[in-house]
Amino acid sequence: MSKEIRDQLQLFNVDSPCIGICEVNNRGYCKGCFRSRDERFHWQKFSEGDKSKILKLCHRRRKRKSSQNKGDDEPQSPQNLSLF
Repeated sequence: MSKEIRDQLQLFNVDSPCIGICEVNNRGYCKGCFRSRDERFHWQKFSEGDKSKILKLCHRRRKRKSSQNKGDDEPQSPQNLSLF
């Protein structure tokens, strides 16, 4: 992202991604918004640029989690079975 675009993005307030599901998974991320403990507790202190970076991280975490869940739903392929 160019510096000019980054500067323009910082003109807008970045809202909290909280959706009211405030439970933590086994890795320490919120199950609702996928922020870490520090990201949740210090959200108001972060600059708008930092908030944007955190939102990108949350999106990656959510995407990784959904791809892991898809793998759980698919039937497992048979292991190398020997007929002899």
